[in-house]
Amino acid sequence: MRRVIWLALLCLAPFASFAQTAGVTMIADRMSIKSDDVLVAEGNVEVFYDGSHLRATRITYDPDTDRLKIEGPLTLASGENIVLMASSADLDPALTSGILQSARLLLDQQMQIAAAQIHRVDDRYLVLDKTVASSCRICVKDEVPLWQIRASRVVHDEEEQQIYFENARFEIAGVPVLYLPSLRLPDPTLKRSTGFLSPSIRITDALGTGIKFPYFITLGDHADLTVTPYLSTGQTRTLELRYRHAFRNGRMEWNGAISKDDIEDDPRSYIFGNGRFELPRDFVLEFQLQDTSDPSYLLDYDYSDADRLESNVKLTRVTRDEIIRTEAIHYNPLRSDIDKEFVPTKVLDLGYELKIRPSQSAGVFGVEAGLLAFERDSSDDADGRDIQRLHLGADWTNSWTFDNGLLLTADARLKFDAYNVDDDGSFDNQLTRLTPSLAVEMRYPLVKSGYNGASYVLEPVLQLAWADPSGDDVPNDDSLSPVLDEGNLFALDRFAGEDVVERGLRANLGVGWTRYSANGWSFGIDVGRVFYERDLDQFDQGSGLDGYTSDWLVSTKIFSSKNLTISNRSLLDDTLGLSSSQLRVDWQQAKFEFETAYVWLAKNALEGRTEDSSEWDFDGTYRFDRNWSGRAEWRYDFTQDRAQEAGLGLIYKNECVIVDLSVSRRFTSSDTVRPTTDFGIDVTFGGFGNNATGQSYRRSCTGV
Repeated sequence: MRRVIWLALLCLAPFASFAQTAGVTMIADRMSIKSDDVLVAEGNVEVFYDGSHLRATRITYDPDTDRLKIEGPLTLASGENIVLMASSADLDPALTSGILQSARLLLDQQMQIAAAQIHRVDDRYLVLDKTVASSCRICVKDEVPLWQIRASRVVHDEEEQQIYFENARFEIAGVPVLYLPSLRLPDPTLKRSTGFLSPSIRITDALGTGIKFPYFITLGDHADLTVTPYLSTGQTRTLELRYRHAFRNGRMEWNGAISKDDIEDDPRSYIFGNGRFELPRDFVLEFQLQDTSDPSYLLDYDYSDADRLESNVKLTRVTRDEIIRTEAIHYNPLRSDIDKEFVPTKVLDLGYELKIRPSQSAGVFGVEAGLLAFERDSSDDADGRDIQRLHLGADWTNSWTFDNGLLLTADARLKFDAYNVDDDGSFDNQLTRLTPSLAVEMRYPLVKSGYNGASYVLEPVLQLAWADPSGDDVPNDDSLSPVLDEGNLFALDRFAGEDVVERGLRANLGVGWTRYSANGWSFGIDVGRVFYERDLDQFDQGSGLDGYTSDWLVSTKIFSSKNLTISNRSLLDDTLGLSSSQLRVDWQQAKFEFETAYVWLAKNALEGRTEDSSEWDFDGTYRFDRNWSGRAEWRYDFTQDRAQEAGLGLIYKNECVIVDLSVSRRFTSSDTVRPTTDFGIDVTFGGFGNNATGQSYRRSCTGV
C-alpha cells in the first residue's frame, strides 16, 4: 500500500512542487521523475505521513527497492516528543524502519543521544551504536558536558518509554565515575516508572554522614511504593517507606520509617498516614494517623518539627445552608514540659448547623447543635478532669442598607449548654447554662476621589453587643488566652472556645481609612477600641481587653503593585505604652522573595512570661543569575539573646542538573531535643523520567 502511495506521488510530481495522496503530503522546491520511475525531491523537502514529519535537503525514492535515500542535514519528528537528526538516512516509505548515519536522538527537548548510527525498527525501537547521552546543552564543538553517559549500545523502546544502555560509563566533566554493564532509565516523557530515584546525602551531629537511596516501585496505574534505605557513619540503619494510592473517589498516603542507631538502645520508628474520600450525598471522609516511638525521633531524622501529634477520623458535609461534622481525635504531646496524663488526649466532637432563609427581608435564621467530649488519662481530682458538653443554639441575623449608604446589621442568639463533669470535685457533675446575646452594628462607608487618580475610603463602625449567661459556673478548658485583634474587634464573643462567654454590655468602636493610588499602591490604617459598661474581670492582663476599656488596637497595611506587603498590629494603653506589636513584611520580585516577621510581647505572669519577649523570623530566597540561587532562614530570640534556628542553602540549576546544598542549625535544647547541625546534599539529573528543570534555566548559546 505504501508503495502505491509513493507511485501516486510519482505521477503527481511533474505537475507541482506540492503533492498529496492517501495520507502522504510532500513539499519541495523541485520534484522530478528520473529514469526507471525514480522520484527525486530537492530543496527544503518536507514529508508528512501518519504522525511523522521529515525534513531534508534531498529525497530519492526508487520503487524497485521500495526505499528512500535521504540526504541531510535531516530531521525526523515522530509525535511530539521524539526527534531524530542525521546527516543521511536509508528508510522505508513509512519512515518506520531503516538506518540514519551520524545521528542524534532528542527526547522531549531534554535528553540528547548522539550515535554513529541509529537503526529504526518496526516504528517502536531505536537502536543506537557507539553513543554519548546527556541532557546538557553543548554550545561549542568538542565541549565536554557537565555529565554524560557513554555506552557501546543504546536501545530506546518508544512504547515502554524506556532507555537501555549496554556497557555504560557515567562521566562528570569528562571524568569516569561509575561503570555499569547494563543500565535502564526512563525517558523524559515517562511520568512514573519503577527504578532508583536521585540519592541524597545528609550530615548531622547526631547521625554523622549518611546517604539515602530511594527506590520507586509502581503498583499499577494508581498506586506506588518508595523504599529508601538510609545508612550513615553514626551507626544508623534506617528504612524509610512511602505508599500512595489513588482511588476513584479519593486518595491516601502513608509515610514511615524504622531505625536502629546509637542514640537510643531500642529500635525507633514513626508512621504518618492521611486520606480523603468523597462519599455519596456530598459527605467527605478524612483520616490522619501520626505516631512515633519517642519524642526526639522526628527531629533527629528531620521528619517533622511538630510538638504534638494528632490522629483523627472526620466525616463532614458542607452545603450552602447546612454543615454536618463528626470528628474523633487522639492527641500525643511531644514536649518534655507537658505531662500527657493531665492534658486531654481523647476528643469526640459532633456538630450540626442549619441556615433557614424564608425571604430576603426576613433575614437568616440558624439552628445548631453540638456534642464535645474529652478525656484525660489521669483520674486525679481537678488535674484529671473529663468533660462531656452538649450545646443547642438558635440565632437570627439581618441587615439593611439605607439610601445614604448606612449599613445596619442586627444579630440575636440564644444558646443552651449542658455539662457532665468527672474527676473534679470543685464542680457538680451536672451543670447547665443559658446565654442570650444581642448585637447591633452600624457601618457608614464614605468614598472620595482625590488628586492624580487616587481614591479614599473612610469607614466608621459602631457595634453594641450584650450577653448575660445564667446558670451554673462551668470549667474552662478551651478559652484560656483571648487577645484583641482585627478578627475579633467586632465579634459577638471574643473567646475562641465555648466554655467562657463574653459577658455584659459593651461598645466596639472602630474606624478604617484606606488610600488607593492609581499606580497600584494602597495604604490603610484601622483603629479600634472596646468600651465596657462594667469591669467584670473576665480577661487577663496582657490580652488587651481587661478593665473598663480595652487597649487601642492599631493596624496598618501597605500593598504595592510590586508584590510588597507590610502589615503591623499593635496594642497600646492610654499612655501609648505597647503591650504587644507584630510586624510582617512580604516581598516578591523576579530575582528575590522573602517574608519576615517581628513579634514583641510585654511580660505576663499569667501566661508564664516573667519578662518582655521578642522574636524575629526570616525566610528568603535570592536568584543570583540564571543558574544560581540562595536561601536563608532564621529565628532569633532577643529575650535570650540567641538564635533558635538558622539555615542556609545554595542551589545550582541548569537544563541538565540540580545541585542543592543546605546547612541548618537548631540551637534549642530540652530533655528530649538536642542542639544539632544538619548538612544536606541533593543532586538531581535532568532528562530522565519527569525530572525536567525548566526552560528558564536552560543555558543560552550565543550565535547558536
